[in-house]
Amino acid sequence: MKILALNWNDLKNPFAGGAEVHLEELLRRLVTYGHEVTLFCSGFSGCLPEETIEGIHIIRRGNRFNFNLVAPFHLRKLTREHTFDLLIEDINKIPFYTPFYLNLKTLVVVPHLFATTVFQEINVILGTYIYLAERPLVAVYKGRPFNVISESTADDLVARGIPREDISVIHCGIDRTLYAYDPKVPKYDKPTILYLGRIKKYKSIQHLIQAFARVKQKVPKAHLMIVGAGDYLEQLKVLSRSLGLQDDVEFPGFVSSAEKVERMRRAHVAVSPSLKEGWGLTNIESNSVGTTVVAANVPGLRDSVRDGETGFLYEHGNIDELTEKLINILTDELLRRKLERGALKWAEKFNWDDAAKQFERLIRDLVGTAK
Repeated sequence: MKILALNWNDLKNPFAGGAEVHLEELLRRLVTYGHEVTLFCSGFSGCLPEETIEGIHIIRRGNRFNFNLVAPFHLRKLTREHTFDLLIEDINKIPFYTPFYLNLKTLVVVPHLFATTVFQEINVILGTYIYLAERPLVAVYKGRPFNVISESTADDLVARGIPREDISVIHCGIDRTLYAYDPKVPKYDKPTILYLGRIKKYKSIQHLIQAFARVKQKVPKAHLMIVGAGDYLEQLKVLSRSLGLQDDVEFPGFVSSAEKVERMRRAHVAVSPSLKEGWGLTNIESNSVGTTVVAANVPGLRDSVRDGETGFLYEHGNIDELTEKLINILTDELLRRKLERGALKWAEKFNWDDAAKQFERLIRDLVGTAK
């Protein structure tokens, strides 16, 4: 098949996140299955307008501020010049509303929708723009097949009016060559808590820092690592200093994949305090290297954590409950090791090869080329 994929970013974009990892892990495997794949996305400073990476032909136009406005013109031109069997539209931020201007069989991929979550992240004016831009989604895309990465996102779409029979769920995988358990790697000498991901306000990392201040009262040697980059970083540093934690909270910024895995392996617990996610890929990655997790009991994250088996869930924003869960893990080695065993067993269920094979069957059925 000749496949056109549409997403705001590609993995080289500095603003890429889990949605880009998800889409491109699948697209790269589709290329190895013999399909031709073109990815159309926004540009960024210093990028090439076009390049081919691992068989995916990437076309970049516009930028992160105007991509949804320039995309219709370029997509119409692209589909006039080339014949595609399928469009994979990844709705990750503002929808592109391609049914208005493209006549292509379409699979709508939804990592998660923002809804009111967007107001936790940006100002009211821009937040209202994004919120209202999502509102016509059901009316415009209804009748098209949707593919999501968690049961929570499926429930969200059903609640908005998409028929359940039009929604398929394919969980994310993990790169097992990278996120591999090594029993010879010891945990840090200090009881260590890890946050790893983008530093955004809606990720609620401020809740983790507040809880950590209370953890220190019971576990004086505890250490917190906040790994990643983003526009909320300075506010978190200010909060840490205001709580007297400047010597106990580490902000290494963006790190290499090797360092990321090293920190995941050696941490005693990883935390996902976000307000909403599509799945919680870092939870499974942490589990895969033998680290238990504590996550907010919110859409997406509750799908990737088995409460009491692979880690713990807590009520989002409940600092007392988050503190309690962390103290329990840091002070009870038998409990922690039990959760680590459950985490390793749970993580074995997820890999990108299986996800890609399911995804290919889905698009073959859609295009009518099922084997």
